[in-house]
Amino acid sequence: MRPSATRSRRPLASAIVAFVVVLAVVVSSAVLAPATASARPAPRWSGLDTRQWNQPIPAPGVTAATVPLDPALSLPDAGRAVRQAYGTIDQHGRTAIATSAVFLPHGAPPPGGWPVVAWAHGTTGLGDDCAPSTQPRSERDADYLGHWLRQGYAVVAADYVGLGTPGLLSYLNGQVAAHGIVDAVSAARADGLPLSPAWAVVGQSQGAGAALVTATRATELGGPAGLDYRGVVATGAPANIEQLFQWGGPGFPPVALPTGLNLYAFYILAGFRDQHPELGVDALLTPRGRQMVDAAEHLCYQDMREAVGEFQVSQALIRPLKDIPDVYGHLRRYMGTPAAGYDRPVFLGQGLLDLDVPAPSALSLAAEMTLNRQPLELHVYPDRDHSGTVYAAIPDATAFASRVMG
Repeated sequence: MRPSATRSRRPLASAIVAFVVVLAVVVSSAVLAPATASARPAPRWSGLDTRQWNQPIPAPGVTAATVPLDPALSLPDAGRAVRQAYGTIDQHGRTAIATSAVFLPHGAPPPGGWPVVAWAHGTTGLGDDCAPSTQPRSERDADYLGHWLRQGYAVVAADYVGLGTPGLLSYLNGQVAAHGIVDAVSAARADGLPLSPAWAVVGQSQGAGAALVTATRATELGGPAGLDYRGVVATGAPANIEQLFQWGGPGFPPVALPTGLNLYAFYILAGFRDQHPELGVDALLTPRGRQMVDAAEHLCYQDMREAVGEFQVSQALIRPLKDIPDVYGHLRRYMGTPAAGYDRPVFLGQGLLDLDVPAPSALSLAAEMTLNRQPLELHVYPDRDHSGTVYAAIPDATAFASRVMG
């Protein structure tokens, strides 16, 4: 086994080196968009304000409440939309309340119910006001989810535990997201919505990482509830980020990162600090660095982007992360994306012009998955960026879903 393990590390090491080189080139030439004032509206709770939860928390996958989704938050292609609160497991291993939005297509469901696409959303922030089920969907996400509805799939869109509910969102913690996504699908079916047991998970960016981890746990977690997991679509996946993140410290990275990448780093530090209070993350931070990590706990994406501005994560650290014993192991367990354990087909899509999650991230994962003989279907879009890949992948992802769900 040792020679095989050695061989499998070499392509990954090469990919990570490429990651560093490409990242340096990308960020040194990137044009940063000026920060603008947030126009984010106040959240709409659809009559179900879940920021405080004083009722009993149901078992994972069991619905606590279902209400009609505020019409302003629905989708044109949805015939019916509801907001749900349900039980799941948080990052501390405790039963917790989480929320989701469920969208059903127009018309009568087919015999056995609508097949399900579980939507794993991208970064919106960590604060309660950032919960997607309380905000209008972005134009891209509305288009994308509308496409799946028009194809005859119901969409179950989990918020992730901690968004709009007690506790903090564990950013990029795929293991926690996996529980929340599977439990959202289970809860929607258990509540009597006309849903088939057949389902797939589809994610973008933060959600792509969540979707991939979910794919390795879906059969195990959903089987007892009668779910029939079929496959995963992931675009812009933030894989192997921990390989670089472990080296963070004063002056590293040695290039100026664009605002978005620094923003993601502060969200990671906030989530990692919450997951591991015993590691003393605050002791590694400069005063302004601590302010940024504190702000990351409640500011949604656009407001956090404005707060970060040109401030660099390398300026936020007074000591290297490597001062934490086994920091790579902790990070890997916290935010790692598995390269094995997939029992159903995997669609991985990546744009080569992606500045938010540079291509070597997902491509290094694809190399590992190939070496591990996983059921991978890789699609590369040479002229697309982070959001553009979502649109470019639609024909390929639709055909993929039709095959695995048929």
